[in-house]
Amino acid sequence: MGMNMLRPVFFITCLVFMAVNADNNHPPEEEDESLFAYESKNGKGPEVWGDLSPKWKACKKGTIQSPIDLTDDGVLILPTIGRLRRKYKLALAIMKNRGHDIMVEFEGDAGGAVINGTEYRLQQVHWHTPAEHSRNRIRYEMEVHLVHNNSLGQIAVIGVVYKFGRKDRFLAKLLNSGEAIDHNGTRLGLINPWEIKFGSRKYYLYKGSLTVPPCTGVIWAIIKKVRTVSREQIKALREMVHDGYETNARPIQRLNKRAVFMYRPQLS
Repeated sequence: MGMNMLRPVFFITCLVFMAVNADNNHPPEEEDESLFAYESKNGKGPEVWGDLSPKWKACKKGTIQSPIDLTDDGVLILPTIGRLRRKYKLALAIMKNRGHDIMVEFEGDAGGAVINGTEYRLQQVHWHTPAEHSRNRIRYEMEVHLVHNNSLGQIAVIGVVYKFGRKDRFLAKLLNSGEAIDHNGTRLGLINPWEIKFGSRKYYLYKGSLTVPPCTGVIWAIIKKVRTVSREQIKALREMVHDGYETNARPIQRLNKRAVFMYRPQLS
């Protein structure tokens, strides 16, 4: 692709992500699982989240909702958005059962990541089973979300998707204790976020939303490589959460003509 082709695409990219940053200062995700559910039978399922609270109207009326299906033929390959630059470091952490998921929350400075030129600080990590984002209409077994924010309160999430296979080493360390994890949490000591392996520099980048209420704006970076997790680890995660939240993935949302970009290193 020549420079004349790159310039207009890069210009469009800048406009898109300037808009994300301008519209991305929103409250964090809802943690009280009693207020919403993933099953429809109790009247609090994903199809009615937007009706359960005035603060959650984006869940119903928002046009940039997540998760989405990431298709190979529907992305714009754009090396100019740059690689994900991770600056993580050891930090004290606590593992909590939020009812609807299991979360590792960092109490100290765990470093962060630079995404599309903006630096964000890592706040917490949590898991969804099955995966929330699908690939070419295939929904894999698990997805981990690394949730970051910046000084303006803007949120960026890095997602890694997993299929059945070998154990995930990071999860193995966390689940080895066998202790019951409650809402108050279990202190883990020092945790290294670098142990959450990406395995590829390629990633998708798009403007989306939180996948739980209030469903407000987020920058998403989804690693292209699909990693592996064991069946036993999926079972353990599902047994730890509350009844009715064993499967905690929001349904796939409409793309609504959004641009989805993919970073791929340029060949020398």
